[in-house]
Amino acid sequence: MGKENQTTVTEFILLGLSQDPKIQILLFCVFLFIYLLSLSGNLLIIILVQFDSRLHTPMYFFLKNLSFADLCFSTSIVPQMLVHFLVKKKAISFVGCSLQIVVFLLAGCTECSLLAVMSYDRYVAVCKPLHYSAIMTQKVCAQLAIVSWISGTFVCSVDSAFTLCLPYQGQNVINHYFCEPPALLKLASADTYKAEMALFAMGVVILLAPVSLIFVSYWYIISTVIRMQSGEGRLKVFSTCGSHLTVVVLYYGSGIFAYMRPNSKMMSEKDKVISVFYSVMTSMLNPIIYSLRNKDVKGALRKLAGK
Repeated sequence: MGKENQTTVTEFILLGLSQDPKIQILLFCVFLFIYLLSLSGNLLIIILVQFDSRLHTPMYFFLKNLSFADLCFSTSIVPQMLVHFLVKKKAISFVGCSLQIVVFLLAGCTECSLLAVMSYDRYVAVCKPLHYSAIMTQKVCAQLAIVSWISGTFVCSVDSAFTLCLPYQGQNVINHYFCEPPALLKLASADTYKAEMALFAMGVVILLAPVSLIFVSYWYIISTVIRMQSGEGRLKVFSTCGSHLTVVVLYYGSGIFAYMRPNSKMMSEKDKVISVFYSVMTSMLNPIIYSLRNKDVKGALRKLAGK
């Protein structure tokens, strides 16, 4: 038995969201629908923003980046999840698990930064409308997008290194539906204190810092909106910013719950359900909430369809 416990893990078994075969078939249908919606919605936004000159604005430039991050995010998790709903042995190799963690963290952390950048864009548009074109130049937008991807890469590198460099020997059953650092750390056969502290520190950098910037931006936006004389202007601002805030609350709320609290030894069913929000749902909701109900995007869609 002691010898078995010293065997280095080459694959992990994922328990998934449910063990009931009937529920797994139902979940397969639900998550397949969500993934197809996410895939088509985000691809459509990328195509429309790329080819319609009317959408060559800072807001849609950041949306295109967000949609690409969402595509990477959901594709790193959902296809494997769908396969596991249909097979008995829900296995993933150590290399596959490592790759999933890297892509998931890179896309997810970049999305955190992009949401903060988008709140700054809305702040400039609402609070400094006369200077908007001078401040949000093409060069500045490109720099903000690059910084977002670099910050995502940095946090991903730190979290991945601390998680994947730990020894995993013997126990290989993950009570989760995908490879995620907090779930994987529970199986490490060494002290995880440093890794947990690294994840917490990176959570402060990529979760708490951006969300603080977002709330400051919206404090100024709301203050400006209250002083507006035009009711129509207020409604337009609340409509645009309300969409962004909805995504922020959903994404950051669930992400902070998962990464900014002590790492317990057990992954509860509640933890898995909450992780569905930031790992699956937001990628589907982003294109719907942000732009598919927007008149500019609808116009671009009609143009693409030749109407």
